[in-house]
Amino acid sequence: MEFSKRTREVALEITRTISESLGLEPNYIHDAMNIDRGLQMLAANYYPPCPQPERLALSQNMQFMNGLQVEHNGKWLTVNRPANSFFSVMHQATVNNKATRISIATPHGPSVDTIIAPAPELLEKEGQAPKYIGMNYKEYIQLQQIGKNYMQSTFDHILA
Repeated sequence: MEFSKRTREVALEITRTISESLGLEPNYIHDAMNIDRGLQMLAANYYPPCPQPERLALSQNMQFMNGLQVEHNGKWLTVNRPANSFFSVMHQATVNNKATRISIATPHGPSVDTIIAPAPELLEKEGQAPKYIGMNYKEYIQLQQIGKNYMQSTFDHILA
């Protein structure tokens, strides 16, 4: 319970900081996304040592201890990152035959009925039309479940 409470505090501080960096009121994202009624999830992955990591699709020809790769320009690049860091980009884990890896993610999101759309204040300030359509968070989550490349499939549906 303490872990969930602390990660929520971090998520709220991040939304305040992002709001302020965009020139908005500190609680803008918090209020617009109904964070008080929002979702908090925990996803944990356990990667034991694999005797033949080259036989797995995620680790073809790779046996890195680090084990994290991000996609950049259509290629998977191994990331050397500081401990306790996090990523919100398309990524994959690699396995190795030497060490166990554990990853934990605690995403936070708005309530499922919240409409996610560009901030009107920012559109007006920049004099631009929205680049993606608004939709409720439940629909967005459902879109992420379809297609082989789930994020690309989502982007194809939300572009305005």
